Amino acid sequence: MVGIVIGATVGGAAALLWFAIASTGTAGVEARAEGIIFGVWHVLYDSEAPEPRVILAAVAFALLLSAGVALLERRIANKSRRSANPDTPLAPRIVMAETRGVYAGPVTVTVLIPAHNEEASLPSTIASLLAQSHPPKRVIVVADNCTDSTVALAHQAGVEVFESAGNTKKKAGALNQALTWLLPGQGDNDVVMVMDADTRLDDGFLEAAVSRLGNDRALMAVGGLFYGEEGHGIIGQFQRNEYIRYTREIGRRRGRVFVLTGTASIFRPKALRTVAQSRGTSIPGIPGDVYDTASLTEDNELTIALKSLGGLMISPAQCTVVTELMPNFRTLWAQRLRWQRGALENLGAYGVTPQTLRYWAQQFGIGYGVIALSAYFLLILLMALSLETWIWFPFWLGLGLVFSIERVVTVWKGGWRARLLAATLFPELLFDMFLNVVYVKGVIDISLGRQAKWKHLDHAKSHEFSKVA
Repeated sequence: MVGIVIGATVGGAAALLWFAIASTGTAGVEARAEGIIFGVWHVLYDSEAPEPRVILAAVAFALLLSAGVALLERRIANKSRRSANPDTPLAPRIVMAETRGVYAGPVTVTVLIPAHNEEASLPSTIASLLAQSHPPKRVIVVADNCTDSTVALAHQAGVEVFESAGNTKKKAGALNQALTWLLPGQGDNDVVMVMDADTRLDDGFLEAAVSRLGNDRALMAVGGLFYGEEGHGIIGQFQRNEYIRYTREIGRRRGRVFVLTGTASIFRPKALRTVAQSRGTSIPGIPGDVYDTASLTEDNELTIALKSLGGLMISPAQCTVVTELMPNFRTLWAQRLRWQRGALENLGAYGVTPQTLRYWAQQFGIGYGVIALSAYFLLILLMALSLETWIWFPFWLGLGLVFSIERVVTVWKGGWRARLLAATLFPELLFDMFLNVVYVKGVIDISLGRQAKWKHLDHAKSHEFSKVA
């Protein structure tokens, strides 16, 4: 139903706009061009800018919709912070009342690194942890069905190893086993960090996170902001630009979290215990599990779970990590399809609630963007095929210039390569179309009830590929 609702809603919105514009008619239009495609299809182009009332109506509607989503999100967040409802046991008002006058000791960090055959990337991940200005108290590699030298490399680096037993639930299952073993011994300020084995922390990450947690008793989680590693040619630059824009957006939101990224996030033990206790009742999942093993995107699902329980979380600008990128379009397709399917399945599991409204709006926005960008490319193709001479539209050229400037400004921190790629515009638009196809595939698959698969990237092969490239 999730796929059907999203598809029907965005399709209906696009059709409504189409009919609204078409109803203005072409009577009285003097500047127009005509052409025939393949000798069959007669095409009429209006070469003048849209009427002012149409432009103003479109701008007003877009601003109203954006402002409405933002105001609704703020209202929900403020209401959640002040909530005393027992169904939101992690709400700041409740947590602050429970911990008033109680000193839980200094904040210590225990790091869990889930690893399945990660010998290629694990050493640099551990090294970035041990080199932190505020080093973790414990580092534990959660080795899940490893057949390479992951365990030996972890021991060699001087960190602990927890090996999963009989796990068939991928990363989430291995972490659940490790947390069941770890959490009973954790104090309220003995926070737990979950960090991917293909990630490197920037120095200062743990110091900034510990400072935030030490100064705010109500804060339940701190998420990282991620940047892409160097290399992998133009596909790597596409991903780096994408991640830079995401980080910039979170900064403009003052750290308000969309997703507690699996690359690196820190949780209070109380938050993880409350999630495990609430599974099967107020939130989906198996009672006693921190991570929902049925979810393709366990980090996104855990974020929604914490928000549903009233948890306060943030991604500070100082908490940055460098994460591995997909080396080719095949692996990128698999990764993004898993992300998209996971996001849709999470919405289906939680339904429409105040905490998920922002995520629903995001999916509707992406869906409408798919239609808009596809229509843009289709109209360019139609004009190129039907007319003997190219027509320049000053109005659309002006809008295109504004869009180009925005693309460059939003990746400015990425250096000259990021700016150059953004300035050329069309390569990134084609990359966006690739992501749009992934989105459509995810919506179609979930609408038809097709079984999703969790695909693991072989990092050893990935590193071999990057060396060859």
